Amino acid sequence: MPALSPTMEEGNIVKWLKQEGETVTVGDALCEIETDKAIVTMESSDDGILAKIMKEEGSKNVRLGTLIGLLVEEGQDWKQVEIPSDIADAPSLSPQAAAAPSPAVVSPVPKKTEHQPGKLRFRLSPAARNILEKHGLDASHSTATGPRGIFTKEDALKLLSQKQKGKPIEARPLVSSHPAQPTVVPLAPPLASVPCPAVPPVSVPGQRASMGAFTEVSASNVRRAFAKKLIESKTTIPHAYVAADCDLGAVLKLKQEFAKDNIEVSVNDFIIKATAATLKKMPDVNVTWDGEGPQQLQSIDISIVVATDQGIITPIIKDAAAKGLQEIAASAKALSKKARDGKLLPEECQGGSFSISNLGMFGISSFISFVNPPQACVLAVGRTRTELGIMVDEEGNEKLQQHQLMTVTLSSDGRMVNDELASKFLESLKSNLENPAGLALC
Repeated sequence: MPALSPTMEEGNIVKWLKQEGETVTVGDALCEIETDKAIVTMESSDDGILAKIMKEEGSKNVRLGTLIGLLVEEGQDWKQVEIPSDIADAPSLSPQAAAAPSPAVVSPVPKKTEHQPGKLRFRLSPAARNILEKHGLDASHSTATGPRGIFTKEDALKLLSQKQKGKPIEARPLVSSHPAQPTVVPLAPPLASVPCPAVPPVSVPGQRASMGAFTEVSASNVRRAFAKKLIESKTTIPHAYVAADCDLGAVLKLKQEFAKDNIEVSVNDFIIKATAATLKKMPDVNVTWDGEGPQQLQSIDISIVVATDQGIITPIIKDAAAKGLQEIAASAKALSKKARDGKLLPEECQGGSFSISNLGMFGISSFISFVNPPQACVLAVGRTRTELGIMVDEEGNEKLQQHQLMTVTLSSDGRMVNDELASKFLESLKSNLENPAGLALC
């Protein structure tokens, strides 16, 4: 399993594009691997024959360096190749190996697991174990109803209730290492006359409710990587937020003029271009954190947040300040499609100096986003809305006029971008969006 992204720790085998016995040459596509960024095609670095597939299609969470396939030289009997059991899953192996036929290796026979009397065949939750030990109950003949066969607190309470109602239940420790000794029990009044202790309710006021039935949903590598990045962001970065309303009347008018000439440019493309122009003017915001301090980047690479079925992916428009509106529009459209199809190349989603997340198309007026480390800032873009405002004409008269407003919120890493710098950035960005003629000419 190769490292197909800098943050990749494991991958999923999506599909094998070659079958055992097929001849491959350098550059041939061997298989599709889902990384923490996208689905990437793995190419062969050697000539030979694919002798054995070690990890079948659908294999999940395969650690880096684990052997996933065996390549042998042409002319060798690929059917006779076997993998010694001591290296089949060795993490130090390369993702492809060229090996000559080796002596037959006898696969070790798995040991049979024998049930030991007096021991449970399922796992106990901490609460259930406490109840069983406190009341001397034996759950070995009971049924576990929890997820993945866990004996839950509710199962233990049910067992306790049966005991208190007088149903025959054998009471003994969970694991008995000594044979039971006969015990002399003094006569006692009938069970009905003995007050039963109150059974604690399943839900106790002031405490967390017990977990009910649920369906476990598997997380994709992309979603797990996003969750890891989110935790890193919210626990290590001191976030600061500033917001501003931008009048998009001029942008919408220019967009309509472009449409008459069959030039398709979205509002988001204007935002990307305006952001790149602002970063070029204010290079102190185009920085990343290297662990010790900020690093000012020479290239302005804008990460655009794209939601996919696998999770959030951030493809990058490289050197956005040097691109025109039409070129940005074409790049954003192509990258978004590749992200949703899982076809992004590693270099198309690694790096970036500034992120833009736009939820305006979902009707969201405003929101805040988290900084994508090691970047310094992310711009959260809301929808365009119509509002009435007072306008002063050239003669000094006030009158009501409709404005097309959009709220943008800048989340910044306070270690690199302070409130003053963030405010000046939004002021410059607002000016670029409200006067887009200069952007169209760039």
